[in-house]
Amino acid sequence: MPLAGGIMQHGYQCGMIWGATLSAGAHAYQCYGKEPKSEIVSVLAAQKLVETFHNIQGNINCLEITDLDKSSSILKMIYVFLIKGKTIGCMRLSAKYAKAAYSEINSIISDKNIESLSLPVSCSATLARKIGLSDMHTVMASGLAGGIGLCGGACGALGAAIWFYGMKSLNESGNKIDIKDPGGLDIIDTFLKCTDYQFECSKIVGRKFKNISDHSEFLSKKGCTQIIETLAAKLTSK
Repeated sequence: MPLAGGIMQHGYQCGMIWGATLSAGAHAYQCYGKEPKSEIVSVLAAQKLVETFHNIQGNINCLEITDLDKSSSILKMIYVFLIKGKTIGCMRLSAKYAKAAYSEINSIISDKNIESLSLPVSCSATLARKIGLSDMHTVMASGLAGGIGLCGGACGALGAAIWFYGMKSLNESGNKIDIKDPGGLDIIDTFLKCTDYQFECSKIVGRKFKNISDHSEFLSKKGCTQIIETLAAKLTSK
């Protein structure tokens, strides 16, 4: 729910892509455990998942697909989803994408020729380690790196932070967070203050990452350290 609508209805990458990427990470962990290769496989799978979604839909951002974001009125949401029938359209898209995503995940994970790298591989996995999450959840989050599969979209570390916060809320209180949850919005606000109010990875960093090695080298040189530490501090304070 918190990643729906492109991170709490902010209009960025469709929640289906975030969910599929987390699923790919879970599968990678089942196959390779906590080894760095799991994170590499997750990022590679995420790249294919983004590409596949774009090929099916023509765009990856919720705003472009639905013409809705957090600023949209209730009346507009009713018009888009009920009168224009976007609810049915999104359900059809999810069914089509799920089948394609499953195939792509299995294809990447079954590739035995993927070379490993030393850590750090993923910014979102680095955040997970910093706040003490399990190995499984760390690998699950790893594909979100670089704006999901290094595509340069909304920051993967932010998306991971919202997901982590949502899991914590569910575990501690039994409550799912929604798009207006104060704690989730506080995380986003803290993140934006840290990034000069930029949401997307490519704008924060000033470029898209060429490949996993490029991203790994960037992290090794303390790239985005302030963002990761800021998000970690905010998460551990909640």
